[in-house]
Amino acid sequence: MTVTTPPSARLDVTALRAALAAEPDTLLVDIRSPDEFRAAGIDGAVNIPLDRLDAHLRRIVHDAGGRMVLVCQSGARAARAAERLGRAGLTDVVVLEGGMNAWVAANAPVCRFPGAAWSLERQVRLVAGGIVASSVLASVRAPRLRFVAGAVGLGLVTAAVTDTCGLARLLARLPWNRSNTIDIDAEIDAAVARLRGGAVD
Repeated sequence: MTVTTPPSARLDVTALRAALAAEPDTLLVDIRSPDEFRAAGIDGAVNIPLDRLDAHLRRIVHDAGGRMVLVCQSGARAARAAERLGRAGLTDVVVLEGGMNAWVAANAPVCRFPGAAWSLERQVRLVAGGIVASSVLASVRAPRLRFVAGAVGLGLVTAAVTDTCGLARLLARLPWNRSNTIDIDAEIDAAVARLRGGAVD
């Protein structure tokens, strides 16, 4: 028998800011890479990257007891994480609609850490643009290279339609996007303490 979970609840930026003001113990979990989180994050959020969520899923679900709001860059990764948490038994999970893109566009306050790497979205624009520009220039000598530019364009259209990006997934695996500088156990301890209204030792 297949267990289906309902689509995750979503909050827009205005509703989330109001919820945070009314319920300060609401937990914000940013599931982007540590470098994306350091480039621009929401004050008070804890960083538990999506690629490390499964390894800690049981503990998060077992220890969590309050509302959890998931944040990513556009909302797509957060929706996938909410589905995983829902299947694992965590019921009060909400996704920030539009993710950090919407948060920044609404001029909501952002924490930035000096020396942070570029966001994945910015890296995708650089790589895709570089490939297209190089292919077009090189097609003067090798006309078939124009098809590379067309393939990149098709990939970007597919990414927009499906709200997933294969290039971003590849870039996320590069060493500078997989910095292991965060202590996941400490992040989870902080998250659980916030949900329980307690302090972290």
